[in-house]
Amino acid sequence: MPDDKKLFKVTIDNITIEVEPGTSILNAARKIGGDVAPPAMCYYSKLKGSGGKCRTCLVEVSQGSTADPRPMPKLVASCRTNVMDGMVVKNITSEKVIDARNGVVEFLLINHPLDCPICDQAGECDLQDLSYEHGTEGTRFEFVRRTFEKHDLGPYIQLHMTRCILCYRCVFAADQLTDKRQHGILDRGDHSEIATYIKQSLDHDFIGNVIDVCPVGALTDKTFRFKNRVWFLKPQDAHRDCPRCAGKVRLWTRGEEVFRVTARRDQWGEVEDWICNECRFEKKKASDWVIEGPTLISRHSVISAGHYVGMKMPREPLPEVMGGRKPKLLMDIHSVSEVNDPNIDLSKIEGPAHSTDFVNKG
Repeated sequence: MPDDKKLFKVTIDNITIEVEPGTSILNAARKIGGDVAPPAMCYYSKLKGSGGKCRTCLVEVSQGSTADPRPMPKLVASCRTNVMDGMVVKNITSEKVIDARNGVVEFLLINHPLDCPICDQAGECDLQDLSYEHGTEGTRFEFVRRTFEKHDLGPYIQLHMTRCILCYRCVFAADQLTDKRQHGILDRGDHSEIATYIKQSLDHDFIGNVIDVCPVGALTDKTFRFKNRVWFLKPQDAHRDCPRCAGKVRLWTRGEEVFRVTARRDQWGEVEDWICNECRFEKKKASDWVIEGPTLISRHSVISAGHYVGMKMPREPLPEVMGGRKPKLLMDIHSVSEVNDPNIDLSKIEGPAHSTDFVNKG
């Protein structure tokens, strides 16, 4: 049967598309793509109830609809506002929107520490990208920033509440992926924090997904902390037969070592398929996976610095220089120095690496 469902025409930044009734302005803009799509720090399409908290997706509605062409008096959150037939929206073409977004970013950064040099999220942080585009060189905030103690939420997850922007994504993920949520928002106002009652651990088999949905470095993988930088790693798509989840993941490798395992993400940074804790934390060998090939990374991402899709390995000139002979190993520095153990894999060290991890204990 032909689909005679009425579609709404909406114009965003002078580009007109047709979408189904009930579509939010944000998702309509994502159909256009590029800079037309507003940024989103709290909205997550796979999490019901998300959105409406960070205010980074504010847009200007200059015409409400064909039936009522009056503009909306204030900027609206595009993730929580549905399109109407004939609606005209301004995002990057509106000075009001850009000015408001700059202000929102300034508020988000008021209490956020300058942890980028040591934060594991650096290089793939949504707030880092947002502040680069809309932040200022300095801050006008003259008061003491709020700080919180670090907490271990179970054996795999560490919470840096000082970095949190209260987007609620991890709370919604725990609510909708687990049988019993053990963490949430405690206290009110500037004392609000993500926490667990009496430091209960998050031990559900899918709770590791709160790391992937966190847009900043507030929830980090303890098995990966301080092991490497994402731009030094090579992301590869891989899969395995897993009885608990789809088993489709992204491996972050350097040479033959698997440093971490994450869920695959789409162009908006959202998880494609939720993965279980076993795939994420326990399968850290390349032999555990069927590697499909390098992940396609946007050339605008810093991660693309170590991305080698379509490139050829340089030709080795030594055999030609040496008349066809291969170079020989003259000395094994490990056997001579008797200091470092050559069998140590950084990715398999529990926690941050220390000098004692490399001492030859034989």
